[in-house]
Amino acid sequence: MKTELLSPAGDIEAAYSAFYFGADAVYLGLRQFSARADATNFSAEDLDEITAYAHANGKKVYVTVNTLIQEAELPALMETLKLCDTCHADALIVQDLGVARLVKKCFPNLNLHASTQMAIHNLAGAIMMKKMGFSRVVLARELSLPEIIEIRDKSGLEVEVFIHGALCYSYSGLCLFSSMTTGRSANRGKCVYSCRDNFKVDGTQKHLFSMKDLALEKDVLKLTGLSLKIEGRKKTPLYVGAVTDYYRRILDTGKADKGLTDNLKQIFARPWTTLHFKGKNKDVIDPDFVGHRGLPIGQILKVFNHTITFKPTHAIARYDGIQIDTATQEKPFGFSAEHLTVNGKKVFEVPAGQTVTVTLPPHHPFLQKGEPVYLASATRVKGAYPYTRPRPNAYRNRTEIAVDVFIAPDKIVAYSGGISAEYSDTFTPADHPEKVIESVSKAFRKTGDTAFQLKDITIQNPDKLFVPMSALNELRRRLYEGLKPAAEEPVSLPATPHLKADKTPARWIFKTDDKNLLGFLPRADEIIYQLSPTDTPMDLNTVDKSNLRLALPPILRPEGHWKSVIDRFLSAGFIRWEIGNMAGLTLLPKGLDISLDSTVSMLNTSALEEVLSLGLSRATFSVEDTFDNIKTLAQKSQQAALILYQDSPLFLSANCVRENPCHECPKGRLEREITNGKGRYRLISENCQTVLTDMRPFVLPPVAQTIPVGFFRIDFVNRRYTADEALKIIKAVQGKEKISPSFSANFEKQFAT
Repeated sequence: MKTELLSPAGDIEAAYSAFYFGADAVYLGLRQFSARADATNFSAEDLDEITAYAHANGKKVYVTVNTLIQEAELPALMETLKLCDTCHADALIVQDLGVARLVKKCFPNLNLHASTQMAIHNLAGAIMMKKMGFSRVVLARELSLPEIIEIRDKSGLEVEVFIHGALCYSYSGLCLFSSMTTGRSANRGKCVYSCRDNFKVDGTQKHLFSMKDLALEKDVLKLTGLSLKIEGRKKTPLYVGAVTDYYRRILDTGKADKGLTDNLKQIFARPWTTLHFKGKNKDVIDPDFVGHRGLPIGQILKVFNHTITFKPTHAIARYDGIQIDTATQEKPFGFSAEHLTVNGKKVFEVPAGQTVTVTLPPHHPFLQKGEPVYLASATRVKGAYPYTRPRPNAYRNRTEIAVDVFIAPDKIVAYSGGISAEYSDTFTPADHPEKVIESVSKAFRKTGDTAFQLKDITIQNPDKLFVPMSALNELRRRLYEGLKPAAEEPVSLPATPHLKADKTPARWIFKTDDKNLLGFLPRADEIIYQLSPTDTPMDLNTVDKSNLRLALPPILRPEGHWKSVIDRFLSAGFIRWEIGNMAGLTLLPKGLDISLDSTVSMLNTSALEEVLSLGLSRATFSVEDTFDNIKTLAQKSQQAALILYQDSPLFLSANCVRENPCHECPKGRLEREITNGKGRYRLISENCQTVLTDMRPFVLPPVAQTIPVGFFRIDFVNRRYTADEALKIIKAVQGKEKISPSFSANFEKQFAT
């Protein structure tokens, strides 16, 4: 594909700003089903206008329908998909496999892009997306340049990568922190950014997980033949214009303009990082401060009588925004520079290099000499990115129609799409019959404010009669009033033939990632062992394999190493597997018994239907879902497991919390207890991955066992259990006893809105 610069659009103004400053495409969300639900987002009218504008100017529009959908929301989802179809969106960016299935079944003209929320992080995952009908994959942000290039060259897909903007600590789509602690699900567009909290670990307060912003700058020149994506659907049109302009100029000239870099940092910027683009990188966290910092312009030289004095490296002006890093606050202290003094005289502007004294606002925090000063906003920069937008109603998508007109002596009749309109009168022979044909065509091409555009017209006038223009205009009005735009055509949910409900009693599954525990678990219908990258078949020689299933974790990096692990176990005769990411279906051969873990979320029957149609033997309900929704799904299919007990991963990350250099890392298991003042959490680092769990286990109440599921599951994963502890928990869960302390996330409530 041709290299594409893809910009965010939280509203229609941001979209016009992006296009004005050189975006090849924008991505946007609607008022429902967008992973940036707190952005302004687009109305139906906005979407119609921006797609019409984009296509008239050789640009593209991608719509994010990238949240997880509960069963009751499917009818509203269908209306959203229909809107995207009738507005000719160039593609939909989706996370939910149920959404993908509905698009393929009901709206085949829409292209599918696999959202970064699907955690596609290797070639196998990309290949699986292609098999499932996706035309593009949005890769996980954590990938290195060689990994990106391999997927670009070998997947046969369009590939999209993030180049600039905010970062999540977790792999996108694998973070349940916000959802399971507040009910506001990141997978449903409502994240409260719990990772930005201040945590206490080993007696010290730090922002352990607060990421810097991604900024690849000139490194984007290494990313040819890809879609280069800028994050920022909650940002202003000013920011969108500035960052688009910045990367447009890098792509066009091969150079990064320092002046534009400075502009960007004044509009919005945390400290910047390249994440793992150049290999494993530990310089990704801003541990002391959160939020926008600005452009560094100096250090405090003196604090005196509610003023600070410093020598700015860049020009500043009255009312510019100043921010200061101060040890007394976790966010930089910011204020408007309303009073500037140079050599005792009040000034409106201060050139770079001239010492200035700035009056502080009342109630400012304690400030010290040497603290860094930032220019957080500047009037000059705010006015540096003007853009134009078309006049209202200048662009609109219309439904193309074909019209047949028949002229008889006593009436004229028009037909289109099964609808007819009639105008009765007496019509006499025409002096110039050929002009009548021109008049009819001209009349019906006047579609005005209707939703239609005439594509073709057939006119029959066998008696060569004359028809006045007034009659033709009235006939056209009657016909067009009777026609329904494509957006108003009804659409229904397709059938789900793979879903089968029965009354078989639920079977029991125990899962663990601790091979030392395997021999002590009681007999169950199935035991699942989650493989680690160091496991070999010999490690399981003493384990009863008659009911054993091997599980692949959701992240399989490096892919080559995991292929070797899988091949060893396949050669040893293991035929029952569980996958935590769709990449597993590419890495495992056909003919095996493969189930799906909860890390690929199933919140609707369409998603269940999609995975079962791929040959998977069962799915697993999401641990962030609600009782009512799970019960509804279970009544339609028992081909899913319900987790009753688990130390649920609140996030899974490629970022490391260890302070040692990578080459000195023992890579063994490291555990710490941390708190943000709202909860206590277990932080685990092992095999170059970081996992966070609540110190309390996730436990569903006894009412969960009334749901007619096919399988109940108890997990001993992430936390280390003794055999006695595991046996007591199994007895308590199966006996419907209370386990305390514990939590049930959203199960006994609804998702927060």
